[in-house]
Amino acid sequence: MRIAVIDGMGGGLAAQVVNQLAGRLPQHAELIGLGTNALATAAMLKAGVKRGATGENAVCVSAATADFIIGPIGIIIPNAMMGEITPRIAEAVGSSSAKKILLPVSQNHFEIVGVEPRSLAALVKEAVTRILTLVEAEGQ
Repeated sequence: MRIAVIDGMGGGLAAQVVNQLAGRLPQHAELIGLGTNALATAAMLKAGVKRGATGENAVCVSAATADFIIGPIGIIIPNAMMGEITPRIAEAVGSSSAKKILLPVSQNHFEIVGVEPRSLAALVKEAVTRILTLVEAEGQ
């Protein structure tokens, strides 16, 4: 089972997710960090992923083989995250057969209606709880 955490910018959101997931996943689950830049990948490696990769091609190739993808909602929106999410990344993530757990983090150029504003810490906690539940269900 492969769980891909995708982030850009400084990788802070993904690092928080990885920090809370590390050590809580079953042995058969592989947690990988995919950064749109080296800083994001480094943050995930420091937080506890065993393997990490950087850049558009790494994200696209790895998204195709992931069972679960976790990241900010911007990873499925072309040109989000100050342009770090290329149209190719957005398409690869959106088209992946992986179950996606997306955190509704605000972006300057779009708004999500019907989602109550919550702190990043609350969103990360909920995402981690959800992925642990899904991984447990897959393992049975």
